[in-house]
Amino acid sequence: MAKLQSLDPRTPMFAQFKEKTGPIVLANTFVVPEGKTEEFLAIFKKQAEYMKAQPGFVSLRMHRGTAGSRLLMNVAVWESTGALAAAFGSPEFQRLAAETSDDIESYPHIFEQIDV
Repeated sequence: MAKLQSLDPRTPMFAQFKEKTGPIVLANTFVVPEGKTEEFLAIFKKQAEYMKAQPGFVSLRMHRGTAGSRLLMNVAVWESTGALAAAFGSPEFQRLAAETSDDIESYPHIFEQIDV
């Protein structure tokens, strides 16, 4: 399973799950070792298919860093933190997540849209 890291140590993802809000954006940056991108994406596609079928899922996009970067970033929109937490905590998703290599680092963080 990927190593879950906190982008902001004061508000790790599991603490963010307790905040009842929505709609939300999950931005998850992955650090993928050189030569493992295709393997990671194959596993991620299975995870994404599962998430797309869950209540409260809205959309998902994967992005690749430029100039030889090892970073990939998933940006997913959900109706609420509750919907995301339920999908993430499900036994089926946890089984799929366990397929991800241990040398992948994951930096998930939940955001709300603000008007500027």
